[in-house]
Amino acid sequence: MGLYGRDLINRIQKAELEGENAHAIYSPPYRPLYSYEDILTRNPKFAAVNIVLYLKNNEWFFPLIVRSTNERDRHSGQISLPGGKKEEYDLDFGQTAKRETSEEMGIEEHYIRIIREMSPIYIPPSNFYVRTFVSYTKKNPQFILQESEAVELIEFPVSSILTLSDQPEMMVLPSSRGAEVPVINFSGYIIWGATSMILSEFSKLMKNL
Repeated sequence: MGLYGRDLINRIQKAELEGENAHAIYSPPYRPLYSYEDILTRNPKFAAVNIVLYLKNNEWFFPLIVRSTNERDRHSGQISLPGGKKEEYDLDFGQTAKRETSEEMGIEEHYIRIIREMSPIYIPPSNFYVRTFVSYTKKNPQFILQESEAVELIEFPVSSILTLSDQPEMMVLPSSRGAEVPVINFSGYIIWGATSMILSEFSKLMKNL
């Protein structure tokens, strides 16, 4: 990338967001579009997720997790960003993102610095309205996964997000209602749904630096 430290942070802060246009590239074809007013009438739960950038061998990465199998969780077993439901004691959604990242991955919360917020996204199957943050940690993370939430860590290179295609691979998955859905196939890990939609916007953001 050729960008390090404060220069990278400043550019990410100023980069243009493409919101729903970027989300739509990786949206399942059956996903309905809702206005913010429509979403509020559904009494959604509020949550935050976090794209945490860190340097490893002079290359930028961010972590994804393979979620634990849980019959009560609609997203059980899927690949996702660290994050979760906003609690009453969280001061704001940024704190939710940092707290959940710390709990699920073992990164000490005070080392996580929020860079900016991206576009929110509504997830109809679970009725979550999710705020997405981009952050970084100056200290190389020592990942300790929360076993109840995550079974595997995926270190995703930013160089791969920069090559994300606007014509994604399509696959029929066990939980995709028999329909072909757009996926990110990263070394055999299949990323789809809200996570791929968020990463699509992050890819656009990084290309706009």
